[in-house]
Amino acid sequence: MRVCVGALRAAVPGGLRERFDFGGRDVASWFPRHMAKGMRQMQAALRRSDCLLEVHDARIPLSGRNPALKEALGIRPHVLVLNKMDLADPRRQPAVLELLKQQGCPQVVFTDCQRDVGVKKIVPLVARLVAESPRYHRAESSEYNILVIGVPNMGKSSLINSLRRLHLKKGISLWCQGSGRRWGTVFLASMTVPLFPPGKATTVGGEPGITKAVLSRIQVSEKPLMYLVDTPGVLPPKLGDVETGMKLALCGAIHDHMVGENIMADYLLYTLNKQQQFGYVKRYGLDQPCDHIESVLKSVALAQGRTQKVTVLTGTGNVNVTTLNYTAAAYEFLRDFRAGRLGRVTLD
Repeated sequence: MRVCVGALRAAVPGGLRERFDFGGRDVASWFPRHMAKGMRQMQAALRRSDCLLEVHDARIPLSGRNPALKEALGIRPHVLVLNKMDLADPRRQPAVLELLKQQGCPQVVFTDCQRDVGVKKIVPLVARLVAESPRYHRAESSEYNILVIGVPNMGKSSLINSLRRLHLKKGISLWCQGSGRRWGTVFLASMTVPLFPPGKATTVGGEPGITKAVLSRIQVSEKPLMYLVDTPGVLPPKLGDVETGMKLALCGAIHDHMVGENIMADYLLYTLNKQQQFGYVKRYGLDQPCDHIESVLKSVALAQGRTQKVTVLTGTGNVNVTTLNYTAAAYEFLRDFRAGRLGRVTLD
């Protein structure tokens, strides 16, 4: 396999880029300003919480964690849940765990909440951490109150729904044939309920900002009695590192249009080449790895039929011309990455 990868790299005329030019972009314009309210609500809910579950994307385990959230982590037991592990490179897990441990984050759980993988470890771990720590309120109560925090679109709501499926034993999940997606739930006993939607306790979406406010407590376990509170995703108010912002955008924490699909696609191509992840070559019918995003997007547009009609003014009048839609092709390229169709990639 190494010979094959080396041959692919050598086949690129002029080699591959060693650095990415961000063009002096200012990340301040990428971040919405409405998140201060969510942070205040989280701080109020923190006083009633026994433990914090910080949910982050396994593809960026070290980048983009909100420093304002990190300040709150020191006063409560804390578990870092690295979700979407099915999309991340499993070979990097040992190094990630070691680096996080060095950063003072020893309790890390890798999960795939869509398939309930790794989620069963969380409730026993939280119960043990709380039992080993002083109770901060209602010492006479045996229930656990857990606050779920993180940046947008990392899977907080999916985690809550997964925990309910596993620990409340209310139903079994069904899967769409060939799609890899859960589409309904059949409940046990003699309950008759619709299969659509699958009985989710909180809304899940593929766009950042679905959860707008701190919700009521949601029960996720009977023994021990445990409640979780979902919170809105909160981005850092300032982020001086453009590359970190780009990684957050690729993982869906920032709306694509705020950054620009074309620049995101170009950075993704640079990253895939740098990590020798050449799955895109076969997927888009290329002869070899390519370091020019325009060539890749042309292949994507041709393969996916992404075209647009453009009106051209000529000397004899207006003429409608069909051209390739590079912006739509860039979106398809990003979507393939987010769905794991370009391979399992860890951006950090």
